[in-house]
Amino acid sequence: MKVWVYNREMRLQGTIENHTSFIWARKLYTAGKFEIHAPATADNLELLRPGNIITKGDKDEAAVIRGLENEESTVLNEITRTGYFMPIYFNDRLTGPTINFNGKAEEALYMLAHTPEIVPRMAYGALQGYTEKVEFQATYKNTLSHMEKIARASGLGFRVVPDFKEKKLTYEVYRGKNRTEGQQENPQVIFSETYNNLNRTKYAYNDELYKTKVIVGGDGEGKNRVYVTVGGGSGLDLREVFLDAKDINREEMTQAQYLAALRARGEEYLKTSCQIAECFESEAEAEVNFTYKRDYDLGDIVTVKKKNWKITTDLRITELKEVYEYGGMFVVPTFGDAIPETINWDI
Repeated sequence: MKVWVYNREMRLQGTIENHTSFIWARKLYTAGKFEIHAPATADNLELLRPGNIITKGDKDEAAVIRGLENEESTVLNEITRTGYFMPIYFNDRLTGPTINFNGKAEEALYMLAHTPEIVPRMAYGALQGYTEKVEFQATYKNTLSHMEKIARASGLGFRVVPDFKEKKLTYEVYRGKNRTEGQQENPQVIFSETYNNLNRTKYAYNDELYKTKVIVGGDGEGKNRVYVTVGGGSGLDLREVFLDAKDINREEMTQAQYLAALRARGEEYLKTSCQIAECFESEAEAEVNFTYKRDYDLGDIVTVKKKNWKITTDLRITELKEVYEYGGMFVVPTFGDAIPETINWDI
């Protein structure tokens, strides 16, 4: 498979076909990652420089080289390059002065993409009318981190699509399709031993971060501090957590609006940081029973069955790793959240 290399101005520099391994990991909620191993030739060293852009195939996605490693020994003379898909540019931007938002998550993501310090060549796709709601306040937050929080809370994905001919980038928000066994609107997609698309499977369940009730602390000190409670539970089913939300700026808010903002922070925290993590990871042939990118893609919800483990569940595809090695290609879909994550709303 040919890898195309462009410079920061999106001008073609050359191609690489002698790589020994190429991993293209697409992610739903944040910037994907890549890793390429290639011989340490003069051409490869020149092409695979930090800041350059790589892409492949249909060029619907591209990534920026951010890391490098050279290794030489009696049996090996190889270079390794790593980096992130183009939403990583938003990791270099802040959201700007205080934003108070209460509305559709799709609109919030587009608003954050219009950073005060504009990303060069960035254009914006059309709104699709997704109805998921979100409420938050942000003051000079890391833009990519905040996009990830909104995406996780709403189940939406975002990407940056390159156009190398026109030398522009387009930010898009998208939502996967429901392809589960229990629905009839879309063709059903099932990953199981029966369909021969669950190979070398890993399954993980973790409720370490699971909480049912959050106490949100606002401004004030001691007895004068403002608190609100979100969620509930009782007995052994009750799991409490405290969330410090002093960073919420209550200027120009009524008391009712401020309390609503605290509750919204608590609700989003329970939804994004306090859920049970359930994850399948498996190798799958790209064209066995269900064809990758035609029958299923990143963001879709599918049914996963593992008979030997007595597990049947519907999970969203949150990562799709394309692996190119030894002249072949296979995909590694991740269903659900790969690992428990704590989300720091103060970033």
